[in-house]
Amino acid sequence: MTLQDPTGSRGGAAVHPWSPGSPGAPARSARRTVASYTSYADAERAVDRLADLDFPVERVAIVGQDLQIVEQVTGKLDYPTAAWRGAVSGAVPGALLGWIFGLFGWADPLVSALLLALYGLLIGAVIGAVIAVIVYALQGGRRDFASVAFTRPQRFELVVDDEVADQAARLLAEGV
Repeated sequence: MTLQDPTGSRGGAAVHPWSPGSPGAPARSARRTVASYTSYADAERAVDRLADLDFPVERVAIVGQDLQIVEQVTGKLDYPTAAWRGAVSGAVPGALLGWIFGLFGWADPLVSALLLALYGLLIGAVIGAVIAVIVYALQGGRRDFASVAFTRPQRFELVVDDEVADQAARLLAEGV
């Protein structure tokens, strides 16, 4: 008997990968990977095909495997850029808070709401810029760039409850 990697962490497909289980099931049952795709759209089409063939799709999960963190550098960061980004980040919540407080004005809610929204925008922009410049200065030049990070899987596996996995694999194989 050979030991199988239940998590798929050694590069193989997972035998019983984690997934939340079928929504209607009282307990989580064993699941099996019946197909693997390089794009989410392909996995989605496979589930749609199963649904068209009257397969109980509530027993299917699409699981992203082999996650990668990608950090896309969007530009150089310096004091003016840090201040600008902080000002924009602070202006929006400042305006929103000012507007909400202005709605509670007794005399003329519309005028007070707009005026407080403007004051909130300005104060929020100043506070945001000051905080951003302080944070940038405290980094001491260790991170002089701005970036956006996101996580993406390398492949998408169709995981099905063990009791109906053979049926799902057969239905998907018929469409090939």
